[in-house]
Amino acid sequence: MQIALSARLAAVVDRLPITPGSRILEIGCGPGAAARAVAERLDTGFVLAVDRSSTAIGRLRTTGASLIAAGRLGTRTVPIEDFVPEPGEPAFDFAFANRVGAFDGRHPEIETAALQAVSRALVEGGALYVDGRRHPRI
Repeated sequence: MQIALSARLAAVVDRLPITPGSRILEIGCGPGAAARAVAERLDTGFVLAVDRSSTAIGRLRTTGASLIAAGRLGTRTVPIEDFVPEPGEPAFDFAFANRVGAFDGRHPEIETAALQAVSRALVEGGALYVDGRRHPRI
């Protein structure tokens, strides 16, 4: 099933280093269009989509139900600065965020906490992509 994305979001998703087995963390997923589009490209991989909004996560759980059932998509309601992997949860190959306030420079203390949380969730050498560009601090 082809997920309809805006041209901007499609360009971001197309630039991500997705492989069929990638483990990916999407930060600030909103209603989940990008998370669903990425999950569609996976075979054995997995996308965990996180957002601070329970409303957004609820919408994604509805629109992404088949991908969740297939084991390629999961959701969690949490601000990224408070994100902690669950016990035994494998690390992520990379993370991405699009237009997420924690990374827009207005709140340096939140950005620092968010970068630390992401860093702890990634495999060694994992990357964070913000608005389509690799973040230099991970």
